[in-house]
Amino acid sequence: MIWWRPLTGVAALKAAGSNELVLYRSAATDEKQTPITVSGIIALPPGSPPEGGWPVISWAHGTVGVGDKCAPSRDDEESLAHGINKAPHPLLNAYLRKGWAVVMTDYEGLGTPRPHPFLLGHSEARGILDMVRAAHKLHPGKLSKRFAIVGHSQGGQAALFAAADAKAWAPELELRTVIALAPASAIKPLFWLGVSGKEPSMGSAFIPLFLTGAIAGNPNIKPAELLASPEMVRLFEEAEEKCRVELSLLDSWGGVIPNKVIRQGANRVALDAQLTAMHPGFLKITAPVRLVQGVKDERVLPEQTKVVKQQLIDRKASVEYKEYPATDHFGVLNEDIAGSIDWLSNHP
Repeated sequence: MIWWRPLTGVAALKAAGSNELVLYRSAATDEKQTPITVSGIIALPPGSPPEGGWPVISWAHGTVGVGDKCAPSRDDEESLAHGINKAPHPLLNAYLRKGWAVVMTDYEGLGTPRPHPFLLGHSEARGILDMVRAAHKLHPGKLSKRFAIVGHSQGGQAALFAAADAKAWAPELELRTVIALAPASAIKPLFWLGVSGKEPSMGSAFIPLFLTGAIAGNPNIKPAELLASPEMVRLFEEAEEKCRVELSLLDSWGGVIPNKVIRQGANRVALDAQLTAMHPGFLKITAPVRLVQGVKDERVLPEQTKVVKQQLIDRKASVEYKEYPATDHFGVLNEDIAGSIDWLSNHP
């Protein structure tokens, strides 16, 4: 723990007895494991903790972009990321009312200096796990070593990586289970599908986000060598300051013709390797896994999550798959409140 202060405003969880904005130490995924600072929120239930401390839920948020102003801990009603940042609050408030502490990382580089390496799994994992450690440092004796990881969309993918890394990175903690709602997956095919279109698309906002994570994983991937023009390089650099909603606008990536983004004949070997490594189905997870998916989700397709389910099972994971027939990408956050509470209660 580096720094903290009480948190008020729309970023705070209403059911909490206290909300705190924190800055804590983690480590980058480079060879030197360079020390970095990460921001986040600690929300504790009202009253006194039970014997053994409050169980902890480490929440992994969905895609808001890579601009620091988009971070959940910086949320305000004027932010273009406000709708996304507010969406999980009913679920997280329900956890607090059950007597579970909720800790929420912003991830590396989101809300703090350094670029945010979007979907770089082991970076996200360290943010999620070190967030729990930071909460223990700030509130010694109040929190249980038992914790669960829950995430949505980008955060669903991040939650699975954190579950896979938990024993090695945070061996003093006891991971009980992981819930991944509509987890991002199939990153490589989605990227190349995204840059094949002939008409502008709001979905092109994800192109620079994917590239940000890939470049963080392998700095030898150079935007100037990969992107088709100086204008594409400029737009890529601009993404560092914007939320995902802004990137979807016509004066940004939403106005780009996708098949004009990547330089013809560009070497894609290193990029493909990084995009492939972002896929969560290749992980080995020993804690029980719950995958939750809306059938009407058009951002993360049910077929993708079913592939992840089978791949994790093939790697000896214990997986429950829950599907909601009438639910879309964000709808699962409310639809699964009761289901996730039941699941977590059965994995204390």
